[in-house]
Amino acid sequence: MSERISIAVVGSGYVGLVATACFAEIGHRVICVDNDEAKLRTLESGGVPIHEDYLPELLNRHRGHSVEFTSDLGAATREAQAVFIAVGTPQSRTGSADLSYVDAVASEIARSIDEYKVIVEKSTVPVYTNEWIRRVVERNGVSRELFDVASNPEFLREGTAVVDFLHADRIVVGADTDRASDLMKSIYAPLTSGEYYRSSNAVPGPRGEGNAPPLLQTSTKAAEIIKHASNAFLATKISFINVVANICEAAGADVEEVARGMGMDSRIGPKFLKAGVGYGGSCFPKDVAAFRHVAEQLGVDFGLLKEVEKINDEQRRRFFQKVRSALWTFRGKRIGVLGLAFKGGTDDIRESPALDVVRQMLHEGSIVTAYDPAASDRAKELIPPGPQMRYVNDAYAAAQDADALVILNEWQEFAELDLKRLHYTLRYPIIIDGRNLYEPMKMLEHGFTYLSVGRPGLTHTRDAVTPRVR
Repeated sequence: MSERISIAVVGSGYVGLVATACFAEIGHRVICVDNDEAKLRTLESGGVPIHEDYLPELLNRHRGHSVEFTSDLGAATREAQAVFIAVGTPQSRTGSADLSYVDAVASEIARSIDEYKVIVEKSTVPVYTNEWIRRVVERNGVSRELFDVASNPEFLREGTAVVDFLHADRIVVGADTDRASDLMKSIYAPLTSGEYYRSSNAVPGPRGEGNAPPLLQTSTKAAEIIKHASNAFLATKISFINVVANICEAAGADVEEVARGMGMDSRIGPKFLKAGVGYGGSCFPKDVAAFRHVAEQLGVDFGLLKEVEKINDEQRRRFFQKVRSALWTFRGKRIGVLGLAFKGGTDDIRESPALDVVRQMLHEGSIVTAYDPAASDRAKELIPPGPQMRYVNDAYAAAQDADALVILNEWQEFAELDLKRLHYTLRYPIIIDGRNLYEPMKMLEHGFTYLSVGRPGLTHTRDAVTPRVR
């Protein structure tokens, strides 16, 4: 039986809340700390402020006995053997990560250390952050023998974060002492030993008792770089396939076929070779910029990442022009929009390409009716409803009497629409698909003018110019 360890998680955002639930799920006692009293009341009363599969179930399962919420970081630190820092590291004006929250938390942790603790970086931070945390703690009068700093980056995809945590590709632990390493190994032992997967209540996923996730131990510096390098590489892969998609459009080829052929090469693999409107969210834009800044500070020219960012920005502009090409003019046009979050399966609208496209259409005078299964309430905070902007509760309501339907993220329900009903609902059967959810020939057979990314556009000439008449 694995050891039950007392853990404090500082921050109840996306990473912190998932870590809290999952550490409790594998048998530990977890105190989640946040200074937002309103959020704490929501969590204590059973609410979950983010959309994430399995997260409500795990919090309900462990709240009150394995999980508690508090604003008292000092008390949580004193009770914990390991303190995970999972606060925000937003992008600063220079592109670097703003570590002021990490600094403030490290100082407060230091004032409460009365016996040995491992302070763990869980937030995405640049290399050398562990050294700065160590200095902060020492400056607050804590003896070097009373603490270690470890790095334990997360590799979670929004929408599947709980499964990604409990069925990880790998668990990376950066630790520079045996004492810190041993505690971190004990924390993850229920996963790495396969013990967790024997439970009848285990969250299902690709791992099992005989296929447990590996734990990779590195230096703290290597662990910090692994996180930034991983996200920057995935963003690069997305930007690469988007440029290939633009070449395919110009040449009359299908990027889906090209990506399939590339992905069959085991050296490349099929993941993140999905052409679309570009990447967004809370990680890739920030981490690419931060990693580029780190390289510059260390005297390394990482011009490749500048191009990755440039391509991503250009992809959004190209897609907007694709919508323009289908509608000719925007002013007064009614446009249905499916998808507001930066991708399907989440309510996260940070750096969302979808919102950029919506803003441009509104700026050009369009009337937008939008639907997202999870992100509408968050989107309303940035684009309030009004005469030009309506939010509705299903996909067909978004399409009702629209001059065109624009698909901006890949929720599964968007890929399973009743095409006959959709054709009847739209004023003009025009669909501009930023996520390539449908086969072009199938859409043509159903009477649609269909434009997608990296594939030849197909126009059903008669229906494209003749509005539906009831």
